[in-house]
Amino acid sequence: MTSPTFRAPSLRIALACVLFAALVACASAPTIAPSTSLTSATPAEMVAAIRASAGDGEGELSVQPLRDNEVEDLRDQAHRLEAQGHVADAAKALDHAISIVPGDPALLQERAELALLLGDRAAAASLAERAFALGSQVGPLCRRHWATLEQVRLLEGDAAGAAAAKAAIDACRIGPPARY
Repeated sequence: MTSPTFRAPSLRIALACVLFAALVACASAPTIAPSTSLTSATPAEMVAAIRASAGDGEGELSVQPLRDNEVEDLRDQAHRLEAQGHVADAAKALDHAISIVPGDPALLQERAELALLLGDRAAAASLAERAFALGSQVGPLCRRHWATLEQVRLLEGDAAGAAAAKAAIDACRIGPPARY
């Protein structure tokens, strides 16, 4: 039996070409069209607008769950840290609180706002959507969910999405039940 002839130099050249092509493919950055933001607001201004959208809640239905003391301490800690400019540490405190009460819409919303401050639009949108789905879908907290989504959509350059979120803010306002 004869063994097949093997040309090592040709194989080496072919492998070198394949490796070179792979390296070029990895090195060239994909061209992604930059999103055109529809807002010039800073993250701090966006969060201030979100929180202001809640209003005072006077004269309307607002559902408030009972709070766990440890979770309340973590929320207070997060508020203090944020006020001191330690947003990442505030986010960690809220993450810990969420691990204790994962379905608390207020915690999720507060964490969404911190995600926006940290520049994480995807997390901000995801947390706000989850908070809305788990919440009462009325009242001041509901308005904050939609205001967060409005700000994210503005950042993404999605005018239609921002307009829809803005319209949903008004749908969150429901008066208290009639008293007889």
